[in-house]
Amino acid sequence: MQASAGPPSRSWRALPGTRTALALSALALVTVAVGLILESSSGLGAPLAPFFATGDVRVDPAVLVALPVLALCLAATVPLARGAGGPAAFLAGSLAIALAARLAVAAARDGVDGWFAVFGVDPEGANEYLPALPALDSLGVGAFLDRFAELSPTLPIHPSAHPPGTLLLFDALGVSGPRVAAALVIGLGVLVVPLTYALGRRVGLDELRCRAATLLVAFSPAALLYGVVSADAMFATLGLAAACLLLGSRWAGRVAGAVVLALASFFSWALLAIGAFSAVVTWRRDGLAAALRLSVVAGAGVIAFYGVLHALTGFDPIGAVEAAGEAYDLGISNARPYLFWLFGSPVAFAVALGLPTAWFAARALGTGNDAAVALALIVAVSVLIGVTKAENERIWLFMVPLAAVAAAAVVPVRHMPAILAALCAQAVAASLLLETIW
Repeated sequence: MQASAGPPSRSWRALPGTRTALALSALALVTVAVGLILESSSGLGAPLAPFFATGDVRVDPAVLVALPVLALCLAATVPLARGAGGPAAFLAGSLAIALAARLAVAAARDGVDGWFAVFGVDPEGANEYLPALPALDSLGVGAFLDRFAELSPTLPIHPSAHPPGTLLLFDALGVSGPRVAAALVIGLGVLVVPLTYALGRRVGLDELRCRAATLLVAFSPAALLYGVVSADAMFATLGLAAACLLLGSRWAGRVAGAVVLALASFFSWALLAIGAFSAVVTWRRDGLAAALRLSVVAGAGVIAFYGVLHALTGFDPIGAVEAAGEAYDLGISNARPYLFWLFGSPVAFAVALGLPTAWFAARALGTGNDAAVALALIVAVSVLIGVTKAENERIWLFMVPLAAVAAAAVVPVRHMPAILAALCAQAVAASLLLETIW
């Protein structure tokens, strides 16, 4: 059951889910305090644990343009959040606002170069996908896929820790430079905004709450900070497209969702969690039998995709997963203690999601909201298996729309302008005061 708007309570403490939100907030504060204390003495594998960032104030002259652009973006959300225009106008407007806001936040710190430097001239560029393209060019697609598990350790860290979907996409589109790579990532990544509206519809939100979810994503600090500079923004769009299809009412769409889920997993193994999220939402909404049927369809789609790919090219998905795990273990992950990051990873994600959104998502969890429960389960599984420790502000970018949809079920829509302003302020402060290497 989705939470309804209902009349305002006399006390915010009496609002549904507030106890859960307060308990999770207290746990988060303790985690941050422990992280700051332990990092100065023993080291936790992140300079500002639980956050993957360092203090580094930097302001580009472009901030003189970026801040007015952000102010205009916020002003434009006021009529949209209150229901002005039809769905098509809202989707077009929110997409334009999100794109402008992402570019503005990136430019405020690093100027126009901040839109693409990470894929090329920036020191982090050596760890990105473009340096791996020569290996694909020299071998050809077939041989590259056939030998990917063996080649993976020789590639830069990002392509070695991911399946080869991004490399094949870059190769097919002729992407050869950082500007083109950035344009592709930015263009595909921002599509997560209108897709969030579609997901809201799928989980039963009304029009205003679908709009609220969409705008929470558009101004999420994680989306604003990483939506321009990380391929994870592109992965988020692929995963959300799969979720929208899997949670549709028709089986033809769900079969299509299984195909999209398989394709999405070819870009990031983490996106398989979208299948679990969809199954849990279906279980709570339609019962266990429906969830099992959806799980079978989604699983069959993934297995069939990799089976056909193996038959045609020799690609070894199991070997690729093992190689990704080895690449992760050989990196800084070994310096990150499991117990701390069991709590640190979700706390860092929640803060990067945006403090207001995290609060309302926690409240939604306390009310038993379907999307919130499903998100909590995939977060719990992710931290328990220890696949990602730190950098979750970026790596879990695909979970931001899921959290926004959960939060929108209980968010006070009349306060959306103030909430969006707070999110934007948090993003700008993080961008100008912190260095994340992206």
